[in-house]
Amino acid sequence: MTAIVLSIGSNMGDRLAHLQSVLDGLGNTVTAVSPVYETDAWGGVEQGPFLNAVVLADDPGLDAHGWLRRAHELEDAAGRTREQHWGPRTLDVDLVACRDGDGDVVLADPDLTLPHPYAHVRAFVLIPWLDVDPAAWLTVDGRTAAAAELLAGVDSGERAGVRPTDLALRIGTPG
Repeated sequence: MTAIVLSIGSNMGDRLAHLQSVLDGLGNTVTAVSPVYETDAWGGVEQGPFLNAVVLADDPGLDAHGWLRRAHELEDAAGRTREQHWGPRTLDVDLVACRDGDGDVVLADPDLTLPHPYAHVRAFVLIPWLDVDPAAWLTVDGRTAAAAELLAGVDSGERAGVRPTDLALRIGTPG
């Protein structure tokens, strides 16, 4: 396994710095990063808006569970706590899709579900992902679908809630 699609978000503290910490922590494994968007919180918990982006990375030494461990390390370093499901957080690093060769890794175990079970209905994942990979695709319910097709099926109000910013993340420093 080598390639990963990560959705990153923050709505507490220095939101942009928390997102940048992911790129800094992943170092030279990062192959692309989307523009930064501001979005309303998803999941029904009252809280402030998120900054969101998508990161593409590649590391032949990590499998899906290795990427999950790495995501948790990055969240922990940002002071992430898990007090409320879908609640406010300094940093959220979600594994959207993990690629092994030409296909998605499909997992459903107690620690990890891949592809991410909600990615296909989240505009804040699909819009930035399409910015860095216009040909992006995802396996949903056993079939491969273009991310653009999936985005077209997302509620127009949710799509409109993914607002571009002038903020940018930088790729560069090794982790």
